[in-house]
Amino acid sequence: MSAGPLSDKIHVLLPRGESRPVEGGRSLLEIGAELQPYYAAPIVAAVVDNVLYELTAAVEPPATVRFLDLTDPEGRRIYQRSLTFLLIAAASELFPGAAVAVEHSLGKGLYCEIKKAPPLSAADVAAIERRMRQLVEMDLPIEKRRVSPSEAAQIFRRQGFDDKVTLLKYWPKDYLNLYSIGGVEDTLYGYHVPRTGLLNVFELKYYPPGLILRFPDEEDPSRVAPFVEQKKLFEVFREAERWGQILGFDTVGAMNRLIEEGQGAEVIRVAEALHEKKIAQIADIISDRVPEVRVILIAGPSSSGKTTFAQRLRIQLLVNGLRPQSISTDDYFLDRELTPLDESNKPDFEHIEAVDLPLFNEHLLRLIEGQEVEIPTYNFHTGKREYRGRKIRLGENQPLIIEGIHSLNEALTSSIPRRHKFKIYISALTALNIDRHTRIHTTDTRLLRRIVRDAQFRGSSALETIRRWPSVRRGEERNIFRFQEEADIMFNSALVYELAVIKRQAEFLLEQIDCSHPEHVDARRLLSFLSFFLPLDAALVPSNSLLREFIGQSCFFDSQGFCR
Repeated sequence: MSAGPLSDKIHVLLPRGESRPVEGGRSLLEIGAELQPYYAAPIVAAVVDNVLYELTAAVEPPATVRFLDLTDPEGRRIYQRSLTFLLIAAASELFPGAAVAVEHSLGKGLYCEIKKAPPLSAADVAAIERRMRQLVEMDLPIEKRRVSPSEAAQIFRRQGFDDKVTLLKYWPKDYLNLYSIGGVEDTLYGYHVPRTGLLNVFELKYYPPGLILRFPDEEDPSRVAPFVEQKKLFEVFREAERWGQILGFDTVGAMNRLIEEGQGAEVIRVAEALHEKKIAQIADIISDRVPEVRVILIAGPSSSGKTTFAQRLRIQLLVNGLRPQSISTDDYFLDRELTPLDESNKPDFEHIEAVDLPLFNEHLLRLIEGQEVEIPTYNFHTGKREYRGRKIRLGENQPLIIEGIHSLNEALTSSIPRRHKFKIYISALTALNIDRHTRIHTTDTRLLRRIVRDAQFRGSSALETIRRWPSVRRGEERNIFRFQEEADIMFNSALVYELAVIKRQAEFLLEQIDCSHPEHVDARRLLSFLSFFLPLDAALVPSNSLLREFIGQSCFFDSQGFCR
């Protein structure tokens, strides 16, 4: 390639820190095809000067380009979105009039239902997979066109996508992008790969009453991720569906209609009542197992609402005549110089060995034997444990509540027999979909909670929170998710209305991230789906709501965000 000024070139950032100048005036698809050998998986999109583009876009110099393959989180989202569209197209072709409902993630894949008569069978699932593979083999273009909301509504109405028609009544723009595979047109509200031939790594698994669309493995995108059975998690999602039936909606468009009709306050009251009833049921189960149950362990990923849940559970246990006490694993951190280091050579407080396990277990054992124990307090400023005279003893009807990321890991409480422990897993498992083909990622809901909370209580910008999020997610995979099926019960902390409440505050914070930062891509994605929601007044949210842990004015936290 001939040499030339940098301003006349496109600067491509390659994997492993390499870079390469290339000629401009071509589509990203052409440039990506030239550089594909540098990537471990198919290129599916590109980030140009920190703005996400489809491969069909052209790019002119000067520009800095980073291609996305399936090793990149945004690349995986695009691949999975396109693969979901391929499933919808194949099912619509084979079973005209059937309703495809994309429900939620499950077992390293996506659980979907296809509602038809007769009901979906294993043979039907096999037929859909065969047709999907035929469409991949045909390497059809996934065509894109821009239409007005009114034209899109006509197309969706003709295809029976009434939920999309409802959402379009609240569409924030004067256009939207429609994509087509064969005769099926849809959007899924995000970018797609350019051709079906790229979507060759997937499997369908019959999972009555629906199926699981299995995605490429994150570590090795050339193969399908191993299936992980998650029966308890599946039941929690089914419970969330039943809650949606009680509330009368399961999509953003339907909720917007209720808000527009002045029923937003009622939606909040019913959603909060469902939470309260579930927490009371958990307290009843625990109370029936006391005195054998001595320790209640609560675990969940970041921004799942563990602290508020623990407080509300404590109140329900008091109602049942128990007098629980609580301790925090944070107070048993090793002195900072002894803390294990992470991959960046910084103290890894999320590692289980950051906790002084021998001391923690010694204290637990003494407490359940009825002895008095002086509980330490960890000073995060000095990085040392301190003893400030806090002594506790467990009496009759006094279970111990422990809340923390390692609580489901038996290594944390190895001195206590399993029969004396009751384990609770809590996470915000979003059941509300944008429409029946487009889910809201659970991780995005938790990230938005954290953005709002950290800005209000921890002095962190949205940029800083998004920048830290990949490290948080890696810690969750290592320390939490692999133990979730060991819980005695799961609690879904998602509130169907919450994104309508945090919408305005989150939008203000996200709009401060401009395209000079790589995190701009995540900010625009989050802003895009927040735009679908009509806002709800935060004043309608009760003071004991789990959501108050993130938006403030909780009866369980002071004005600085510390638990009272």
